[in-house]
This record gives sequence, structure tokens and C-alpha cells, in this order.
Amino acid sequence: MQVASEAERLRREGADVVDFGAGEPDFPTPANIKQAGIRAIEQDFTRYTHTGGALELKQAVCDRHAADHGTAYSPAECVVTVGGKHIVFNLVQALVNPGDEVLIPVPFWVTYRDLVNYSGGQCVFVETDPREGFRLTARMVEAHLTPRIRALIVNSPNNPSGALIEREEFERIVRLTAQRGIWLITDECYCRLVYDSQPFSAAAFPLAKENVLVAGSLSKTYAMTGWRIGYGLGPAAVIQAVHKLQSHCTSNPNSIAQKAAVEALRGPQDSVAQMLAAYRRRRDFVVARLRRIPGVTVLEPQGAFYAYPDIGAVLGRDGIASGAEFAARLLERERVVVVPGEAFGSQDHIRISYATSMEELERGLDRIQRFIEGLAQPR
Repeated sequence: MQVASEAERLRREGADVVDFGAGEPDFPTPANIKQAGIRAIEQDFTRYTHTGGALELKQAVCDRHAADHGTAYSPAECVVTVGGKHIVFNLVQALVNPGDEVLIPVPFWVTYRDLVNYSGGQCVFVETDPREGFRLTARMVEAHLTPRIRALIVNSPNNPSGALIEREEFERIVRLTAQRGIWLITDECYCRLVYDSQPFSAAAFPLAKENVLVAGSLSKTYAMTGWRIGYGLGPAAVIQAVHKLQSHCTSNPNSIAQKAAVEALRGPQDSVAQMLAAYRRRRDFVVARLRRIPGVTVLEPQGAFYAYPDIGAVLGRDGIASGAEFAARLLERERVVVVPGEAFGSQDHIRISYATSMEELERGLDRIQRFIEGLAQPR
């Protein structure tokens, strides 16, 4: 947020800024979804709905998840929230008590850490290995289990690394957490943005009904970030607890956005494939271009729309000691926005969002190479 704030200041001053920071699609919301929102206004669908979302939308969520992943949830096992972040917040607040421990694989989406801290819980970070593609394994999880572990939060495909937990390994993790009585919160924000394999959900595995909680979002899949619609799927008792919490904070999500969400889930899905194809082309370009920069290494993302290059070999030049200093100096000298790895729990990386045009990607990566090549070697 500090980098984004500085970038906005530079833009106001007329600077030519290339922004690789934003974690949102650059595509417009598909026309059929927008039209559904317009119809909702024209038909005066502007009053309160049920706290946890209209029944029509809950059923649409359950049906779409069943069609995509082979699950079998009912509306009683579904809650609709004000975006994907909201459902993760609600689940953590409903389940984690002061002193409870929550496992968070590294690198992680920055919000997980703060949500656990806010609940009074304690974060237990599970380090993954970049040499192994940042893939989480059941063995890594098991090594950190204690009687105080209450939950595990996983995000696959991962923000920021684009790593995907392999299907067989994910099933082992589901089995392990179910046997130990640990809640598994699976953040499926990028679940359908997978490049070289079929999307799958941990909720479809045997035993999943006992302990898996799905945190879903329409934001990335349907380019609906501003509409703020997320959802949760899980055991009815947990969903009811989320309903109670939500009734005293936000109440229902926006009614108009709910009607648009129904159309997104029930309408044509062509736009998802079209956006994914564009992201794949951009991924291939970004990875190839980054690998041409001396001192930079990068893994090929398996999903989402982020590259997470390792700049460890560059640190130390010109006195740059961290990813945060690298990002600040890059913005200052070349007017390129990236997010430092410290936000995600790793020191030697930066996150580059390629949810932008090929022209911007070319301009920005040229500037990054020029910046790195211009850094003085340490004495």
C-alpha cells in the first residue's frame, strides 16, 4: 500500500508510471453480468436480502461449484459475503480463539497474517521451498502440528507465487487435517485460473465435508473486483456462525451485485476461458522476459496472474538490502510499481502482476532490466 500510495502521487504529478502492483483483472466485467445489474436496478431489487445472501444466489453458488468440482453443497451450507476477503475474515473470527494457532504456508497473501492476529490467534508459518516450486506438502504441514493448531489456510493457485498444490498432495493434506480435527480453509480466489491442468477443489475429496471450508470469490474469475461478492461453503454449523457474525457487521451483500453474481454463475462461461488464454500468453512472455535479466530467476506460475521473481542475487547492489528497498528505488528511478516480497513473508522476491496489457508488460520489464543493469556491484 505504501508503494501504491507513492505511485498515485507520481501519477498526479504527471509521471509515466507502469503499474505491476494491482491484483485485479484489467478486463471489463462481461456485458451479460453488467446487464443483469442494470436489470436489478430497473426492477427495484434494491432492498435488504437475507443476511447471508439471497437464496437464488446461494443456490447458484452451490450449483456452479458442483458443476466445476463435483461437490454437493446446499444453500444451508453456503453464505454470500462482501468479497472474498470478507469470508476469510468471517471464518477466522468464527473459529479462532485467543491462543489458538493457525498454520499459514509461506509465501502467503498478506491479509491472512493480520486476520489471525486480529482474532487473537498465533500464526505458525510453514516455509515452502522455491526450488520445489513453493509447493505445500502434507509432510510440511505435519511437521508443524501441535495440540494448539486450530486451522490451516491454503491458497492454491497461490498469491503471490502462482504455485499449485498437486491434486494427490492436496488430498493427503485434507486427510491429515480431518484426522487431526483441524479446519482447512481453502481460499479458491484463483481456483479457475489454472493454466496446464484441470481446476479442482479440496472440497471434493473424501472426508472434506468434515473439516474443509471453501472461501470463494467472483472478483478474479469474472473481473468483478468492484462488485464485492464472495462466498463460503462448509458445514452448516460453521456457516450459521458466520451468518450470526455477518448480521452484526455488514448484514447482506449489495443486492444489485447479487443479481449480477447470479448471472455470472449461471450464464455463459466463455469469458473465463478467454481471460485465462490471455493470462497464459502474458505469463509466457513475462517469464521468458524475466529470465533474460541477469541476476533474476523466476518459476513458471501454474495459476493466478502473478510472477514472483527471486531478486536475491541483486540485493546488496547500490546498498539495496531488501525487496522493499528494491521496490522503492525501482519506483523512484524507473517509475515501475511492484510489490516487495516482505508483504508475503519472503525477503528475496518481488511480485509482478501481469493482469495488464502486453504493451505495459514490455515497457515495464524493459525498465526493470535497465534498473537492475544500472545498479553498482557491492565493493
